[in-house]
Amino acid sequence: MQFMRFLHNRAVTVREMAAHSGAQTAGLVAGRDVLAIQDSSELVFGGEELRGRGFGPIGRGGGTAGLLLHAMLAVDAANGALLGLVDMQLFNRSGGKPVAHRRGRATPEKESQRWIDGMLAAGKVLGEAKRITVIGDRESDIYEEFARRPAHIHLITRVAQDRRIASESAATTLFELAAALPERARHEVNIPAAPGRSARKAVLALRYSPVAVRKPMHGAAAGLADTVALTLVDIEEVEAPKDVQPIHWRLLTTHRVEAPQEARMILDFYRLRWIIEDYFRTLKTAGFDIEACEIEAPDAMMRFAGAVCCAAVKVLQLVRARDGGTDQSIADAFGPEDQPLLEALSQKLEGKTERQKNPHRKGTLAYAAWVIARLGSWDGYYGKPGPKIMRLGLQDFQRIKYGYLLEPQNV
Repeated sequence: MQFMRFLHNRAVTVREMAAHSGAQTAGLVAGRDVLAIQDSSELVFGGEELRGRGFGPIGRGGGTAGLLLHAMLAVDAANGALLGLVDMQLFNRSGGKPVAHRRGRATPEKESQRWIDGMLAAGKVLGEAKRITVIGDRESDIYEEFARRPAHIHLITRVAQDRRIASESAATTLFELAAALPERARHEVNIPAAPGRSARKAVLALRYSPVAVRKPMHGAAAGLADTVALTLVDIEEVEAPKDVQPIHWRLLTTHRVEAPQEARMILDFYRLRWIIEDYFRTLKTAGFDIEACEIEAPDAMMRFAGAVCCAAVKVLQLVRARDGGTDQSIADAFGPEDQPLLEALSQKLEGKTERQKNPHRKGTLAYAAWVIARLGSWDGYYGKPGPKIMRLGLQDFQRIKYGYLLEPQNV
């Protein structure tokens, strides 16, 4: 009953949840080189019945009902450690047709404004970072985002459209320029397995060049610069297996790229964008199964989704830290009052054999991840604990913590 009152309380807002999470993340980024990775995902909850209850259209053709989530995660560029949630926006589409064609509407009147809002949020929340790089996929390829970029923010955006460029060469568009660039370096990378795709090694050819992108002829806001100086980094897989779609990423960035190692940095940064895909899977199929929720009131569902979005970050932090590869401090995900309890639980959960002992150093997030996974029913022997195990373990940990912190006179 308490939780339902929380979900239906109009004083509770997704904006406040996002601000609270952003403030926690802001306290972790000082002096770090931070990637702010943003993307959108649709949360599908039902069909026509839910449309009748006020949920907006989702999916191709708008035949299903749900919410649109736009999230931004902070990641340490040095080691890929997930630091926290920077910002999130949840939209319940109205379903009506726009009164004017998209070219006739200003950006603030379009859903694409969320990408610019995310960039601006990164500048505010991550202001203490040594460097901020906002990373987005093809949907964020918006001229206005480049033109309105704050000076202390860098961008890496995957190209969606063949934009006009100002060039002294024969090339008049981005794609023409990319096709004419000489290969500068090759790198072999590991491509992880994904739904419908096996893991493999890929050899990627890197090409790069400075470029001046022209303002679009139609639909651009008044007052934007006629050109924006950027760098084009073209990444193309060579000798790909016959049964796979070869990688070909054209990236626009505000970083200067004048040497192969700088192009490799852009490649490595962009590859970390996959973390937000793992985050969306944690929300949906892998950890929380949020789309199976049966809350029928759109406002209550938005509050529930906002709360889950915050919780899913800690779950994914633990999954990514479980092997010790990110070398994160326990303070990246837990409060100072949690560490003594986690250490006490570790002693309780450890067995007699070496494989039943916590192999990680105290004070690290990997140490905490081992404890939480054991609480979530992982036996310590087989496989690696995933989002579901971590979620269950966190639930148990919160119950134990509640009892642990009870004052004796209140029992």
